[in-house]
Amino acid sequence: MAERKNSEARIRANNKYNAKAYDRINIAVPKGQKDIIQARATIQGKSVNAYVIEAISEKLERDKAAPAAEEEQ
Repeated sequence: MAERKNSEARIRANNKYNAKAYDRINIAVPKGQKDIIQARATIQGKSVNAYVIEAISEKLERDKAAPAAEEEQ
């Protein structure tokens, strides 16, 4: 049997912190797109999570700069 890296108490503490500090979003992407996202993240030296968060942040910034009329459509 493989030895655990973290104790049960450490896992519970991490889960408690993550629940308090982060919101979770599960997404589904078309077949094949996951591999593309992983490859681009790797090229940039980022995790998939960091890559996706950066992409969303950039989109939110662009949308903030767009005229309000576009958001009403």
